[in-house]
Amino acid sequence: MSCLYITENGAKVGIEGGRFSVKCKNGMDRYIPKESVDSIIIFGNVNLTVPCLRECMERGISVSLFSTTGRYFGRIESTSHINARRLRRQVHMSENEEDKLIFSKKIIENKIHNQRVLLTRYARNSDSNISDQVKAIKIHEKKIQQCSSIEQIMGYEGNASRQYFSALSNMIADEFKFKGRSKRPPKDPFNSMISLGYTILLYEIMGEIENRGLSPYIGFMHKDAENHPTLASDLLEEWRAVIVDATVMSLIQGNEIQLEEFQKDRDTGAVIIGKKGINIFLKKLEKKLQSNMNYLEYLEHPVSFRRAIWWQVTKLIRCIDNGTFEEYQPIRIR
Repeated sequence: MSCLYITENGAKVGIEGGRFSVKCKNGMDRYIPKESVDSIIIFGNVNLTVPCLRECMERGISVSLFSTTGRYFGRIESTSHINARRLRRQVHMSENEEDKLIFSKKIIENKIHNQRVLLTRYARNSDSNISDQVKAIKIHEKKIQQCSSIEQIMGYEGNASRQYFSALSNMIADEFKFKGRSKRPPKDPFNSMISLGYTILLYEIMGEIENRGLSPYIGFMHKDAENHPTLASDLLEEWRAVIVDATVMSLIQGNEIQLEEFQKDRDTGAVIIGKKGINIFLKKLEKKLQSNMNYLEYLEHPVSFRRAIWWQVTKLIRCIDNGTFEEYQPIRIR
């Protein structure tokens, strides 16, 4: 299964002969078997026919809408997945401080571990010395299990992330170096790409959560925020580095994307990725999501990163149904 990305302004998406049809003004039409699509992401002004939307609703295919520059607008989806009993159990666990602490420790400890492992991988092909950052990150990683509150956990997570992004910047070409994490707005090409990637992945995870009868707005680690899917944000943490950051590093280190694909907004200072750059990025991200991995300890065979997200949501559901997060194991790379 894959995501159908549509970035051509004025394109028309419909259903023809059991396939999604994407008809463009330039005549470069596409036809995709509906069985191979599990989500649709649209950038810019694209028209969807009613039969297409009906097909998406019947098949549980979410449709996410973005501006041409990657600003998220919203999603179209079915409500046939709602499971009231499961939602009640989810709410109950979201109000239990001990459950939330256990869950948060698991997510953040493994996130920091994955950041550290990725840095050591990148360092093998770099002349930069990042040993101090790696040591500092390992110290923060070891502190997580000693924490008595989610606030403490997120404090160590923030410290580790600052060291992590500092090390990443040291290992990339000068023109892509950046000064820490910046968002709303992103102030450099690196942050522009990871912000776009995090947003796309967040709403892919949100779709998986909703399709399985959970509410993406009732989380266990992040604080409630109006119109923000906190549970999707919780689960995103274990995937940020291994999917999005890895994709961006591969693009930069492989010279697959150039500075001319980005432009700066004079009014806001935001660095925006252009249409060609978005297409390059989406192609690379989709390739990553479809690539196989073998980092889930409870599976004996490799699965794609996209399928691994499905498995992790399945594992979360079992934990909620059983009333404990003890068996939840975030992805842990080697």
